[in-house]
Amino acid sequence: MAKQEKEMSFLGHLEELRWHLVRSAASIFILAIVFFVFAEQVYDHFLLAHIKADFITYQVFCDFFNLFDMESDFCNVTFADKKLQSIKVTSQLMNSIWSSLILGIIVSFPYLLWEIWRFVSPGLTKKEVNKSRGFIFTASLLFFIGLTFSFYVIAPISVHFLYNYQISDSIVNSFTLQSHIGLITNMLLGVSILFELPVLIYFLTKIGLITPQFLKKYRKHALVVVLILAAIITPPDVASQVIVAIPILILYEIGIRVSKRVIKKQEKEARKNK
Repeated sequence: MAKQEKEMSFLGHLEELRWHLVRSAASIFILAIVFFVFAEQVYDHFLLAHIKADFITYQVFCDFFNLFDMESDFCNVTFADKKLQSIKVTSQLMNSIWSSLILGIIVSFPYLLWEIWRFVSPGLTKKEVNKSRGFIFTASLLFFIGLTFSFYVIAPISVHFLYNYQISDSIVNSFTLQSHIGLITNMLLGVSILFELPVLIYFLTKIGLITPQFLKKYRKHALVVVLILAAIITPPDVASQVIVAIPILILYEIGIRVSKRVIKKQEKEARKNK
């Protein structure tokens, strides 16, 4: 009888997990449909915003360099060809569907975290539930800081560099819609996820997989890993990779302090329980 109850409990957890996944998928698809319906506005004002000379970042960079009486290409932003090519018959349709799904994932991120928390929270103690209430806010805040950073800093620098990079006058840059949108969406999602590093370190420390000493010892190795990840999610120009790597390394240092705090709390609770 006990075995049957255990079996039912396991099946009940699977059923509960299924509904959490269904609701999460539904939120993504609903938002994706909204983005698809307003695809023209999304593309003109968001996904294609970086190939417009009046994009705010170019203006800010121009003003910054002017303060120091320095010349800058950002004061005279030009793109060889603002028109992107759609080579295949289905390119525009498939691109709008795919980008809508990615934007759906990005915007629904806080809700996805909430569904994860709802699934995990019944297995936590009351004390653990109270302590984890700030998880969704913190993780969402880091995610959207990463999103803002990638949209207003990484993306415009990368687009400006790649669109104006030319080996020879005999070569004409003529980019496809797929390559441009792929570049932007990969950066937005990739950098935003990397900004979750302190949260990841918190949970890995909590379950005993890492310690502050471990993080300090392998700091140099972490630098290599961060540079590799930056190279994967950003274009192959050193400037973008370094700009991505710097905040991630800062977050790594913050993660070390978070890990120290977790260990101290665990040691304090262990002394109390003795």
